[in-house]
Amino acid sequence: MNKNRATRRDVLKTAALKAAMAASAAIFPSPALSQAASPRVVVIGGGFGGAACARALKRTGTKIAVTLIEPNRVYTACPMSNAAIAGLRVLSSQEFGYGRLQAEGIELVASAVEAVDAAARNVMVGGGQMIEYDRLVLAPGIDFMWDALPGYSREAATIMPHAWAGGEQLALLTRQIAAMEDGGVVVISAPVTPSRCPPAPYERASLIAHIIKTRKPRSKVIVLDAKDSFTMQRQFQAAWKQLYSGVLEYVSLSDGGLVTQVDTATMTVTTDFDKYTPAVANIIPRQKAGRLAEIALVADRTGWCPVNPVTFESTLQPNIHVIGDAAIAGAMPRSASSAVSQARICATGIAALLAGNSPPPPTLESSCFSLIAPDYAISQTGRYRPSGENYTEIETVISPVDAPQDVRAKEAEAANAWFTATTTEVFG
Repeated sequence: MNKNRATRRDVLKTAALKAAMAASAAIFPSPALSQAASPRVVVIGGGFGGAACARALKRTGTKIAVTLIEPNRVYTACPMSNAAIAGLRVLSSQEFGYGRLQAEGIELVASAVEAVDAAARNVMVGGGQMIEYDRLVLAPGIDFMWDALPGYSREAATIMPHAWAGGEQLALLTRQIAAMEDGGVVVISAPVTPSRCPPAPYERASLIAHIIKTRKPRSKVIVLDAKDSFTMQRQFQAAWKQLYSGVLEYVSLSDGGLVTQVDTATMTVTTDFDKYTPAVANIIPRQKAGRLAEIALVADRTGWCPVNPVTFESTLQPNIHVIGDAAIAGAMPRSASSAVSQARICATGIAALLAGNSPPPPTLESSCFSLIAPDYAISQTGRYRPSGENYTEIETVISPVDAPQDVRAKEAEAANAWFTATTTEVFG
């Protein structure tokens, strides 16, 4: 192993974990005494990006009145959810509330957003309530292109779950995997990019293969991919060869992996070359920015949201910022780690703008861990800086393909430590 390469990897991971732990251990400032006299920032979306931004705004040391609008009282985290699907974690360990945010003086509005008026700077929620803002932060996450795959729809997802958002979908796929008889086949359809957490379909396939290998040895996992390449592909495929030979089959786009139609009545998944009738079908559709981006008119023709990379302010609507999976951020992956990093930068930028100052040029970080087995993980860490209209990668460190088992075990420990530190920082 190259010693310099290993050092860079360790530095990046250590820095990311220290940053998360330091933030979660910070002494929380008291709520602003005069909310009416304070600049008003409204954050919509209580996932990693939105919740992290709301807390970061309260930690700026300025008197900013922060309102978080989120219709759900409980957020179900996507990171580590593949381990829950495979039965390695309880699904409740993925659930987080907003009590700590409220304790810090962040107002929580548990309602769906019905309209955003950028000119008047207000948001309308359920019941016609109007909430005014000086700056608005949107963390809309992702939505699905339901008409992109013939046969797949919201109704079809109750039989062939995507399990890519929401606790109900994760629970459904978890039950299906647990109930599948030995000898059954699981088909996972991996989408084209851009998409949320590009390595996640392959992590999911790996962990399901682990459970199958140990509990349902006559069963099999088949990944049907709409692409010919994916993040950390060499690392994943080396691990599959080592751990899941004969259990996990990968079919690339060139080999006929593109799913062209599904039929829930016959449990059929069709590609250009084959038809599959799996016991469990996990269909992950093509994605775009969440519906809130359409309501606020911040999505362009690609379906995603262009932003100023220094402040994450929308290039389409003034005084509105977009962070997380929905934002177009160049080389930065769409991941929870990226969303939290963007949230901090966005909060710093907003505080500067409200004070009449120029935001400093930021450097963002992202850490992506993928579990292959309970004691085996791979990772990719990176640092990013603004370049033109987007972010460019200035350093990337990926797990070596030929790392020994003790390194893989340490990566698995780091993955769990990252999740604990980050959820503590974001949700308390």
